Amino acid sequence: MVSSCPVIECGVLFIRVTALSEPPFRIDFHPALFVLYKRLSRVRMGQTNALEKSELEVFKVMGQNNLLRIISLVAFLALAGVSCWATQESLHLLLPSWPSVLCWVVTVAFFIIASWGTKLIVDSMNQNVYIERRGTKFICGILVVLVFWLLFSMPTNTHTFFYRNAIPSIAASDITTTKTYLDQLRNNTVTEKKIQDKQNEISNKVWSKFGELKAEIENDANPGFGPNAKRILAEFADLLQVKEIQPLSYNGTSQQQRARLTVAYRSKIQTLLDTRLTNVRNSMLTPDEATYKKQATADWKNLDLFEAAINDGSADLNNADDVNELNARLFKSYSTIKSYSQYIEFQDGDREQYVPSEGEAVTKVKRMLSVFDVWKDFMSGKYRGHGLIIWVLLSVLVDVGAFIFFDIAFKKE
Repeated sequence: MVSSCPVIECGVLFIRVTALSEPPFRIDFHPALFVLYKRLSRVRMGQTNALEKSELEVFKVMGQNNLLRIISLVAFLALAGVSCWATQESLHLLLPSWPSVLCWVVTVAFFIIASWGTKLIVDSMNQNVYIERRGTKFICGILVVLVFWLLFSMPTNTHTFFYRNAIPSIAASDITTTKTYLDQLRNNTVTEKKIQDKQNEISNKVWSKFGELKAEIENDANPGFGPNAKRILAEFADLLQVKEIQPLSYNGTSQQQRARLTVAYRSKIQTLLDTRLTNVRNSMLTPDEATYKKQATADWKNLDLFEAAINDGSADLNNADDVNELNARLFKSYSTIKSYSQYIEFQDGDREQYVPSEGEAVTKVKRMLSVFDVWKDFMSGKYRGHGLIIWVLLSVLVDVGAFIFFDIAFKKE
């Protein structure tokens, strides 16, 4: 039968003494721990010397250092987890064809390499330990940090933090603006407006000219339908695009007769004007109107359905698959708008967004998916007021904190 004696504690070291059912007792531990145990016993009995006390203090400090290393390692893993998550999110948005596991493997590997680079820098600057090729390791550490952290980890972390904060408003703006221009196509807004403007212009000129005809007919100094009235009818023919307007056979110079003549000419002019306005509409309507109205209506409905999905939570813009689906629908709408841009009235600055002078149109959502485009737009001042600087600082603090704890956890003694 085996029994256990009490555990003897020494800092972070533990010694367990076990015994058989009968003497002799057996102690299972390392010889160095046996020495430590004997010295602890001597300390308790007051039989120790200064050297032994000094050695025990060293053991105590080592125990404290080990505790600090463990705490630092846990803190490093926590901050590194945040950083690696942010990096793999950005990488997966940029490269949706990559499996998520592959993004994680690349991210963790790169962050460990970057952490190792900071350790090379710290160790090479530590004058209390011997380091071979100190200068070489210092330069190597700087290069590693520049490549794996400054050019990879930090920009992608910032991209993820900024993306999650800004994508709801940017996606909403992209959807709303695109639907507005699709509305113009499916309702034929611009063409109808142009037709209406042209018809109003013709109508205003015709009725202004009719005012001259009426004044001429009712002129007491020259009542009735005379030479001037004939000249005005010729001008009417040009406005209404008819070969000739025949004078009415009705004659008379009394006030009532002239009033009836005016009414008769008004009716005749109105009939000719209606025909002219119908011809204007037919001439301004395009043969592909039915095609682009049908296409614009389909695209508008697709965007409207996805917008509803976002609002009710069934679509998540932080999910790579969902946001890429939104981008595909937006891109299709952009293509429709570009193809029929002559029938759209763009707001200031939007024409270049939808009908670029070079290359294909890129949606606002698509640019948010690319870490390169986000940083390019940031440098050009496009995201001024969106708080990107805050996310840069947060990214730097998370990574630098992780590096500091990594260096403490694996510091050379």
